[in-house]
Amino acid sequence: MNIYIALLRGINVGGKNIIKMTELKKVFDSIGLCEVQTYIQSGNVIFKSNEEEAVLQSKIEDNIESALGFPVKVVLRTLAELEDIILDCPFSKNEISEAESLSDKECLYVALLSTALQKEKTEYLNAYRSDSDDYRIIGRNVYLLFRNSISKSKLANNVQKLDAAVTVRNWKTLNKLVLLAKE
Repeated sequence: MNIYIALLRGINVGGKNIIKMTELKKVFDSIGLCEVQTYIQSGNVIFKSNEEEAVLQSKIEDNIESALGFPVKVVLRTLAELEDIILDCPFSKNEISEAESLSDKECLYVALLSTALQKEKTEYLNAYRSDSDDYRIIGRNVYLLFRNSISKSKLANNVQKLDAAVTVRNWKTLNKLVLLAKE
């Protein structure tokens, strides 16, 4: 069985699309996914399945909407893919350290997309690259480095406007998900 991590977009933010993790776990259990566990309130679910990603994504999205009454976009990665995200970080230790010294919040994030970006969308993001905000794309992942704050970033706001389903997680959360999935 594959170990998957489901990353839900836009839940439990600003009082909208509230989902208790116990309810979310029940939805995943009800569709036959194995060893389901959730991590923090932002919608991270680790589980096992033999099904293919596209089938799982559709099944999970449909069942969440049926059970909870509103649509939620889901991005899936296998444990191996999350491990690769960590190993393939394109920013140097010096770049990350510099960003950390300039920010009082998290500075390294990954936007996880359901599909790879088209070339014109990569060019679209270039308009929002700055001395404060940088990105690198590897496959279906956009690595984001913020030297000030993600909340004030035009780049972060525009990553959400790409044509693919996308959700963003900070580096600590991704590392914790890898650890939990390995247990």
